[in-house]
Amino acid sequence: MSQIRLKLSVMMFLEYFIWGAWYVTMGTYLLQTLKFSGRQSGAAYGTTALAAMVSPFFIGLVADRFFATERILAFLHLLGAALLLYVSTLTDFVPFYITLVGYTLCFMPTLALTNALAFHQMRVPGAEFPRVRPWGTLGWIAAGYVVSYLDVGRVATQFRIAAIASAALGLFALALPHTPPARLGRTVSVRDVLGLDALQLMKERSFTIFVVGSFLICIPLRFYNAFTNPFLTEMGVTNAAAKQTLGQWSEIVCLLVMPWFFVRLGIKGLMLVAMAAWGVRYGLFAYGDAGPLVWMFYIGLALHGICYDFFFVSGQIYVDQKAPPHIRAAAQGFITLVTYGAGMFVGAYVAGWIVDLYTISGGPLRHDWTSIWLWPAAMSVLVLVLFAVAFRPQEKAKA
Repeated sequence: MSQIRLKLSVMMFLEYFIWGAWYVTMGTYLLQTLKFSGRQSGAAYGTTALAAMVSPFFIGLVADRFFATERILAFLHLLGAALLLYVSTLTDFVPFYITLVGYTLCFMPTLALTNALAFHQMRVPGAEFPRVRPWGTLGWIAAGYVVSYLDVGRVATQFRIAAIASAALGLFALALPHTPPARLGRTVSVRDVLGLDALQLMKERSFTIFVVGSFLICIPLRFYNAFTNPFLTEMGVTNAAAKQTLGQWSEIVCLLVMPWFFVRLGIKGLMLVAMAAWGVRYGLFAYGDAGPLVWMFYIGLALHGICYDFFFVSGQIYVDQKAPPHIRAAAQGFITLVTYGAGMFVGAYVAGWIVDLYTISGGPLRHDWTSIWLWPAAMSVLVLVLFAVAFRPQEKAKA
């Protein structure tokens, strides 16, 4: 392994270790320890979506024009480490939420910046990036094991672990290969940043259905992100964060086998399988238990690769096929804004509202999880029907 590839792999590992250290178990900490409501916990998870909507402005209008990528990464992660430490000391919702917004505004741009830095340093990105990016998934998995086996999912220590990793990456970023601003000296408009040129694709009915469906499917997805760990913990599953890494292991497997399925199912087929898997997963969560039926939880977790990769990767390929070359980047940015931004943001609040609706009052905090999980299951099935009937991609996917 070359020195540059080694540095890029370490960068990816730490980048996703930071996120995985707090994102998976924060819901348990907020609900059970800080006694936040479902709406408040959902709002906390909505901060990443809010930052995802803002970060394109920062990257396109500031980072890509004025600063070397490795230096802006160092600054954002060092500032992020300080904010994470401060978050770990807060117990009231308003200051916690405001500080977490500040942190996610620092962190979310680094997801795109680490990719951009890696691509810039590669001679053949298509061949080299798949060897580097899996280290990010391994970093997320490692974070799950660390948080689980240190048993810090219910306490603020999870944020301190993430802060240490963030500080480490901030310092390590200074040793990364120099990567000058991508758009130095170029004029960039808000239209470019938001990918609004891609709106011309909405003239085609199937592309509009794809955009609407992508937005809608992110609403039930947010239930999984925000409330799976509190659910498993409340149901009595031990080492829940470690067991949730089944989802990341399945992502790796699904990415490997996806080309085979692509040839046989096409884009629409893969998306329908993903939506069906979402419905099945939430049904398994609704009717499983931590005793004899715990296998239902494990299968639900392992379906994550199908749910996530089959839909989002297929969607990215579909957008790449439909968009003319001169607006492909804009189209990918637009669909990212719709899904990871708007869809996830709305989903966070919907999920929080549903969790509050089925909170059992009196005694220790408990929820009617069967009723809760049936909501995203029904939503997934409705989007599945919409896609099956209305989405008709004209071009066949190329493997």
